[in-house]
Amino acid sequence: MGYNDDRPDPDELLASLKLEEEKGKRGKLKIFFGMCAGVGKTYTMLQTAQAEKKKQCDIIVGYVETHNRKETADLLQGLEVIPRLEYHYKSTQVSEMDLDRIIARKPQIVVVDELAHTNAPGSRHAKRYQDVLELLDNGINVYTTVNVQHLESRSDTVAQITGVIVRETLPDEIFENADEIEVVDLTPEELLQRLSEGKVYAPERSKEAIESFFRKGNITALREMALRMVADRVDKQLHEYMQLKRIKGPWKSGLHLLVAVSHTQQSARLLRWAKNLSYTMGADLQAIYVETSDKLDNKESEQLNKNINLARQLGIKFRIITNRDLVKAIVDFAQKENITHIVIGKPRIRNLYTLIKLGNIVNRLIRYSGNIDVYILGSDIQSKDRYRKNASLPSFTSNISQYFTAASVVILTAIVCFFIKGLIGYQVVSFALLFVVSTLAFFFGTGPILMAATMSALIWDFFFLPPPYTLHVDKPEDMLMLIMFFIIALLSGVLTSRIKRQEMKIRVREERTNALYQLTRELSKATGIDEVINIARNDVKKYFNLNASILLKNDANQLDYPQQKDSGFTISKNDMSVAVWTFQHSAKAGRLTDTLPSANYTFYPLKGNQMNLGVIAIQQDIVFTQGEEQFWEAFISQISGKFEREYLRNLAKQAFMLNESDKLYKTLFNSISHELRIPVATIMGASDSLLTTKHSEDISRELSQEIFKASKRLNRLIENLLNMSRLESGRITPRLDWYDIHDLINTVLENLREELKPFNLHIVVPDDMPLVKIDFGLMEQVLYNLIFNATQYASVSTNLRIKSFCDNGILTMQVMDRGPGFPQKEISLIFNKFYRLEGSEAGGTGLGLSIVKGFVEAHNGTIAVENRQNGGAKFTIKIPTEVSGVDLKG
Repeated sequence: MGYNDDRPDPDELLASLKLEEEKGKRGKLKIFFGMCAGVGKTYTMLQTAQAEKKKQCDIIVGYVETHNRKETADLLQGLEVIPRLEYHYKSTQVSEMDLDRIIARKPQIVVVDELAHTNAPGSRHAKRYQDVLELLDNGINVYTTVNVQHLESRSDTVAQITGVIVRETLPDEIFENADEIEVVDLTPEELLQRLSEGKVYAPERSKEAIESFFRKGNITALREMALRMVADRVDKQLHEYMQLKRIKGPWKSGLHLLVAVSHTQQSARLLRWAKNLSYTMGADLQAIYVETSDKLDNKESEQLNKNINLARQLGIKFRIITNRDLVKAIVDFAQKENITHIVIGKPRIRNLYTLIKLGNIVNRLIRYSGNIDVYILGSDIQSKDRYRKNASLPSFTSNISQYFTAASVVILTAIVCFFIKGLIGYQVVSFALLFVVSTLAFFFGTGPILMAATMSALIWDFFFLPPPYTLHVDKPEDMLMLIMFFIIALLSGVLTSRIKRQEMKIRVREERTNALYQLTRELSKATGIDEVINIARNDVKKYFNLNASILLKNDANQLDYPQQKDSGFTISKNDMSVAVWTFQHSAKAGRLTDTLPSANYTFYPLKGNQMNLGVIAIQQDIVFTQGEEQFWEAFISQISGKFEREYLRNLAKQAFMLNESDKLYKTLFNSISHELRIPVATIMGASDSLLTTKHSEDISRELSQEIFKASKRLNRLIENLLNMSRLESGRITPRLDWYDIHDLINTVLENLREELKPFNLHIVVPDDMPLVKIDFGLMEQVLYNLIFNATQYASVSTNLRIKSFCDNGILTMQVMDRGPGFPQKEISLIFNKFYRLEGSEAGGTGLGLSIVKGFVEAHNGTIAVENRQNGGAKFTIKIPTEVSGVDLKG
């Protein structure tokens, strides 16, 4: 039986909860929105601030511009106003909002007027909306004001309506992500009445404003635009709310827009129009630029970068792809990304070259787009400009020296051929000139090749084709040959030049891909933070020719001052403050950016998938191109990922050590508690019996012996713990001196006299055994632990054998028993701390053999264990040592 599964998708639910959590940490942004100046945005904002003040809300004024309006200034009474910062700019004093003081004050709400304002040079951020974003990141709520003409996507439309170009704009994303929008609205008649009464501008300026910007038609159009934007935003908020709350509704299928842009100014208008369309349709929007074989000049490259930056300001995802076929690239990308609508600009025919090239782009795009709708945006250039550009020549990027060189080569070839034309004939001359033009295409651009092809055709006609020294051609076949020569030379040269340019672009892309591969390869082999830092700095220098310094966070989640001394960097206090800002906000700042541009270096955050690891500073003098910017972002992304992996590996290592420490503590506690309980109980019982009961001399002696044995057991336990502590701390340093192995063995046997009584002991040591250089105390403990261990597991009345000899500077000592031996699978584990054989009787801490191994290794020696053929175990110690020439025989 079918049923509808209304359960929420876990991933969507988790994503929505995460989004709500992130929103809860940030401050709330409320925008007082109007169609233009004079509608009362600042006045309404201050009225709201006064109302919040009466509710005991902690609200302050960060920046408000009253424009000398008395009723607005009166509303500031009773509100705390933060003093402004003064900047000296072009012989005048400019005041700006004191961002740091507001953050330090940390109120609930701060009032900041004129969100689209451009800050004075020397300020932390280039734009005031960036100041507001930082306030929101610090959890401070903000009240602010915006006019519709200041939104980036509406600036062109406003310029068309009013004839006034708006210079101060802000990204639409700020408006779209605002938590609350309050429309401050007036009818056109009311606004014009306020203007005439001098409530907006001074009387003399008001008259001029009414005749230009503030015409009734303009105001009506701006008002409609502002109200429509707010209405669209309300509809979008309702849609998002229903999705968040999983309220069923008649949802439209997802709409995905793709806008194709180029390196022209028209693309900026196209981006804004597409943004408006996507906002109205509730659609996702992407932008694409297709990089072909055509080379852009400096002006076109600059315009392309402006278009890309504009797309980012509008919140549009931007992609750059490379393909010779513009239409095929757009359609393929649209199909892969499930695009429903393609937006393009109407091709503006600029010259004879583009007339041929662009004439069929729209038709081909419509033909191959299939089910994808195509929107075509018209051009706004005047017809006279279009006619003038139709007659112009294509723009070339080659410099004058290339034209001169190409002409010189053609002329030189023609001179050589002129002197031998009688031998080779004028037909062969054409092949020689054609070869020269094709060869030149490997070295020069389209312009020089076009000139070389034209010169070659004219020179061949004038000097070689009969009749000579005239452009007239007698034979039809020669005329046909001349025409074909020119066409073939031109096509050959242009196509070869295009292939060369394409090859250069592919080479650059290949070099960047190889650089990323080499970086990834080097980072994969790196171990440790210091090695990663060295690789990062060296590769940044190698592939970008930039000096770099890396600042990483410490355990307190604060940036450490850079320790690299050979990078040519001197990080000042001011630069360090910029680095801290970059780290805290995960955004680039410093030189050549809009944030704190007065810094000496450019700072980029090292952002991993889960955390911000630090900052990389570079000495950058030229702004990255778009391709270089993408390459750089991919580069530091790899570096950031490696730092994150190293950081997480260190955290995992610390967690492992803590876990092992916890296990060690539990094992040690369980072992020691058991080991302590038996001898302590023995001592307490025997001593209590001696104190409270009168015993015979034999019984008293026996009880005293029990106390002594228990004390020795306790002492052995304490010695093992102290020895293990010394080994763990690395403080074991053997004190080598000359000793006799006989003395060593005899001392240990004396200490274990009672334990050895039940066994048959055999000592095998050569009589001429020389003195050896060892640490007597450590080796005594080694031998003691091995022999004592044998007495605990070997059967009574079996043989215990101790053997020692010296051969080629190697001291060998062996302890052999006839006990049960060791299970083969456990032999490799018996030297581990606290390890005890499975099924072994209770008792012992499992430290003895671990201590033996540590003390032997302190002598640079080795210890091995093996099972004997007829049962039992054999421990073999080998220690490199000096031996004396003294004969101890007799």
